[in-house]
Amino acid sequence: MKKVFKWLGILVGIIVLLVIAGIGYLNYALPDVGEAPELKVELTPERVERGKYLAHSVTLCMDCHATRDWSQFAGPMVPGTEGVGGERFDRNMGFPGVFYSKNITPHGIGNWTDGELYRVITTGVRNDGEPIFPVMPYHYYGRMADEDIYSIIAYLRTLPSTPSSIPEREVDFPFTLIMRLIPQKGEPTVMPEPTDTKAYGQYLTNAAACRECHTPAKDGQVIPELEYGGGRTFELPGGTLTTPNLTPHATGLGYWSKEQFIAKFKGYQDSTYQSPKIDFMHEYNSIMPWMMYSTMTERDLAAIYEYLKTVKPIDNETVKWKPRAQGAEVAKH
Repeated sequence: MKKVFKWLGILVGIIVLLVIAGIGYLNYALPDVGEAPELKVELTPERVERGKYLAHSVTLCMDCHATRDWSQFAGPMVPGTEGVGGERFDRNMGFPGVFYSKNITPHGIGNWTDGELYRVITTGVRNDGEPIFPVMPYHYYGRMADEDIYSIIAYLRTLPSTPSSIPEREVDFPFTLIMRLIPQKGEPTVMPEPTDTKAYGQYLTNAAACRECHTPAKDGQVIPELEYGGGRTFELPGGTLTTPNLTPHATGLGYWSKEQFIAKFKGYQDSTYQSPKIDFMHEYNSIMPWMMYSTMTERDLAAIYEYLKTVKPIDNETVKWKPRAQGAEVAKH
């Protein structure tokens, strides 16, 4: 009997050592995406202008890294808050902890090298080697053309240096370890010529991360065979928001013309449009940043439409809004 207990003790000791070794590996060896590249981005007018367009209209860096007014429909950005950060993503919204977007004006990234900015945008690893939460779609940005990433960096360098106080994140266990497994090296591509409409549209759709919101997810990961089919849910204070189907099925974009698709976005740029006031705690609101996407060029919106018309049709008619039952617990935004 003593020998049995002895061997059990040895086995437990081995298991404990393996667990400690595994945790140590996750904490000190991962994420493994390599060192930040040696890089100095030249701030040409063309790059700054292209970066501004991407950050405001396509990749939407300013969607999260600015203050959005959720008392209005679709939470338009508050003018003058570009890059200040501070958007909160917490447990009430289904996140494993509390996370805040960072200040990406020179006040927040002034001591980052261009290579470190390139690495965080394309792999999700900060200048201190720590992973960021993948609410930032860096997996998609990592498949963009290097020149476009350089343009975004150039534009960020020109933002006014605006101070802001951003709290430290709180990450729940075991996601403290899981998060270290998620970053991966980027796989940059070459941006297709706009004349190659389908390929160009696919490039823009990836840069805009449309797939991330418009695909059902399981355990936080989109389901590839259902991509663009809609059905991903987001818990908001007033109810449950479900994203629509973007495939060419009749329950999606099947009956939409290109002109209708473009007009849906451009309507938010009409000089007569006023974003209505919303009781965000009780009424329907959209997390879709319509005002930002509406500033995309008609050529680029048309290319996205042409690409979406070629993806696999999926039969999935979604209900975009289900109000929370009166008296039910309401999440805090």
